[in-house]
Amino acid sequence: MAASVCRVGSTVGRALAKNRNPILLSLRRGQASVSYAQSLVGAPETRLTALDNGLRVASEETGHGTCTVGLWISAGSRYENEKNNGAGFFLEHMAFKGTKNHPQTALEQQVESMGAHLSAYTSREHTAYYMKTLAKDLPKAVELLSEVVQSCSLNEAEIEQQRAVVLRELAEVETNLQDVCLDLLHTTAFQGTPLGQSVLGPSDNARTLTRQNLVDYVNSHYKAPRMVLAAAGGVNHEELVSLAKSHFSGVSFEYEGDAVPLLSPCRFTGSEVRMRDDDLPLAHVAIAVEGASAASPDIVPLMVANSIIGSFDLTYGGGKNLSSRLARLAVEEKLCHSFQAFHSSYSDTGLLGIHFVADKHYIDDMMHWSQNAWMNLCTTVTESDVARGKNALKASLVGQLNGTTPICDDIGRHILNYGRRIPLAEWDARIDAVTPKVLRDVCSKYIYDKCPAVAAVGPVEQLPDYNRMRSAMYWLRVLTMRGVRVCFCLALLLPWCVQSQRSSPALAKLDEDTQRDVLAVDILNHSGVLNSLLRSEHHTVLRRARAPRPASQVPKRAQQGSRFNLSLDVPTSILSVLIDLAKNQDMRTKAAANAELMARIGKRK
Repeated sequence: MAASVCRVGSTVGRALAKNRNPILLSLRRGQASVSYAQSLVGAPETRLTALDNGLRVASEETGHGTCTVGLWISAGSRYENEKNNGAGFFLEHMAFKGTKNHPQTALEQQVESMGAHLSAYTSREHTAYYMKTLAKDLPKAVELLSEVVQSCSLNEAEIEQQRAVVLRELAEVETNLQDVCLDLLHTTAFQGTPLGQSVLGPSDNARTLTRQNLVDYVNSHYKAPRMVLAAAGGVNHEELVSLAKSHFSGVSFEYEGDAVPLLSPCRFTGSEVRMRDDDLPLAHVAIAVEGASAASPDIVPLMVANSIIGSFDLTYGGGKNLSSRLARLAVEEKLCHSFQAFHSSYSDTGLLGIHFVADKHYIDDMMHWSQNAWMNLCTTVTESDVARGKNALKASLVGQLNGTTPICDDIGRHILNYGRRIPLAEWDARIDAVTPKVLRDVCSKYIYDKCPAVAAVGPVEQLPDYNRMRSAMYWLRVLTMRGVRVCFCLALLLPWCVQSQRSSPALAKLDEDTQRDVLAVDILNHSGVLNSLLRSEHHTVLRRARAPRPASQVPKRAQQGSRFNLSLDVPTSILSVLIDLAKNQDMRTKAAANAELMARIGKRK
């Protein structure tokens, strides 16, 4: 009897699991025995199907009573030119103003009667139209989305009405200094390329865009191979594919005259732009270098690096106990009101940077410590730093997928960027593969000794000169442990070397100061210490030290400079020793020359 009950229970369990009952899922989530790794492996699978016209359909069934379905398109401000920049953003406003089958009032009533939420957004490379609704209303949601994208009315009267709305939004955006600063950062970093254009476009274009401009934009970019129909929540993939065939099979996949719009290559330029306004209370500053593209394998180490730097706001708790070193400094020294490390990745490039909001008197300090945090990533990042950054990144990746809408957006962007949905388990494995050495190497590749792009808005008088910020993108290398060991051995051998060298008859004729200099140079040069500290392809060339000649026999050029020809790759400590020796020798030469000159003047008198 017990066995039969168990068999029935297991059968019911398999049936519930197959149907992905929300009650069962909530019970599973509530089990404390399920580990983080098990939860990643047990995450729902993302299924992908391509239609005959090239449109891709992707879905993740989670068993929720609601769902989010949307259309993601490879179109944005990067595909625009100077004349139609802002067309994608303008179309976003026109999308919900009625279709050929549903006027604006009827469309709004349809959405409201379903209790749904219809929205859209435009970025530099993507455009999305999506709807969140009950799972049972999925067919109606797909139908309305297909009409919005394919049959937008684009009425002249509505265009004029929305023109005023767009101009109002442009004026409102100017008051959001963070958005203004980041837009300026893109403008200066990718100057002369489409990626430097704003998503909203200039106000002049908003005033002059015509209906034909919008129609041409749709006909050029809204093609089936560049579209992804994504859904998440209580959706069935087979049903979604059937709905896609019914409503999106007519989307064209051909271009007029085979004029396929391709992304023009972008060029990063290290530069700066400052918009000084001393009437503003706070300064917004952003500094960035060229980052990795969305599909680059380096993106994960850079994400870990950003997690190590972290973020900060005055409203945060923790104070001096914050895990981020830069955040602790911001609290202790009152460097800024907030800062955020960011990485904006695109199809072939990216921006890796830090944005901060600071009082005008602390801009210089905050910039110094921000660049110092970058240099630490390139040189001295520790195992504990990397472990903390990896944990923070994992928590962020899992935490941001906390609903059907973020999951659906993640699916749509992944299909466009990678051609597939990267599961959390794969992200987790790639994060675990990051070591301190990998992180240092990748950060050195993208950050160390690279020209940054800087944008600043507000009272930015104290922002350092660009050349100074550029010089802070590298550190003078210190001695390695091998060099320290060699110097230690030299210190032990130095007394014996000095005693043996003093027996030389050539040194007996020199004064004590000259003997000390000659001994030091000979030891450094002939004992091979310098060559042991340098790489084999970089050898220091030293002229043999000589006793000072009379001033009349010393060439003028020799009186003005050092007698030593040094490679620029000499370690800092050795270089400073040799420079000091050269300075002392030159000072004695000049003193001798001055004494002889005074003697001649005295004889003439």
